Amino acid sequence: MFESMVEFEQFFSNLENNKWHSVAKPNEPSETCFVLLSTLHPQLEPSNALLTSLSALPVAAVAKVAPHPDLPSALGLKVSANVAAVKKQLSDFLAPNQALEVNVFANAPTIKQPGLLVMDMDSTAIQIECIDEIARLANVYDEVASVTRQAMQGALPFSESLRKRVAKLEGVSLELMAELKDNLPLMPGVKALCQHLKANGWTLAIASGGFIPFAERVQTLLELDAIHANTLEDNGKALTGKVLGTIVDADEKARFLTQYAKELNIDKSQTMAMGDGANDLVMMAASGLGVAVHGKPLVAETADVAVNFGSLLQVLYFISLPE
Repeated sequence: MFESMVEFEQFFSNLENNKWHSVAKPNEPSETCFVLLSTLHPQLEPSNALLTSLSALPVAAVAKVAPHPDLPSALGLKVSANVAAVKKQLSDFLAPNQALEVNVFANAPTIKQPGLLVMDMDSTAIQIECIDEIARLANVYDEVASVTRQAMQGALPFSESLRKRVAKLEGVSLELMAELKDNLPLMPGVKALCQHLKANGWTLAIASGGFIPFAERVQTLLELDAIHANTLEDNGKALTGKVLGTIVDADEKARFLTQYAKELNIDKSQTMAMGDGANDLVMMAASGLGVAVHGKPLVAETADVAVNFGSLLQVLYFISLPE
């Protein structure tokens, strides 16, 4: 397909935005998937080694994908093969790379139809883990962070880990909680992503193993349609160290996404789930497209696609391919 970087750059510069251009006529392919090459740098520059691997694929069509003015154009390839086969061919280039993201996927939702995005909150919609920050206030950060890491890596059931961590927060004043809530740092690009999705008729929600006061704040900041998170018990002045009601764990996140989509009459194919931890994988599997956000290695490898670095606005690449 491409024999040199010069040939690739000339080819890419001649493409029109968001329109498939035929490259080769496949021999009645039984499966089709997509390869997306994206970067936050102004110039898309895959290596010669990657170009060689791409040239060996049964590429049927290509497109320049330009979903938003704040994103550089990406290259989309329509390949006449299944995801597993293409990932095997491109295995050397799928590891996180700050210069160039390579994603292989199939059957993504489209921005052109109403859809549902359900996001994790901590380290996904916002840059921090709220429970860790509360732990700093209680001077038990190291103990809580250790349990958090085990949960995010899948080494400890989430419900068990949450109860253990919350128990250590007994006595944290509600005044300190309110101060933390009012200073949540949003993940770069998430507000622009939500605004773009809302403008295109999408419904937005959070399903979080975190806590309702913080989810409510994020809901306000991002104009979300719904939230689902955990309730911390308090005595009117401080936390008691207990969680009330059903814990929002991996299965509960997936249940929420599935039920909410049903209520909205949105097909699974038009749903998208985003998260960074192992407790987000069940929700991702229940959605039309699972997106790892700056995820742990297990999550980045398991999710359908990944944004490993930079702005969450890059999620638009995956749902903006031509029809």
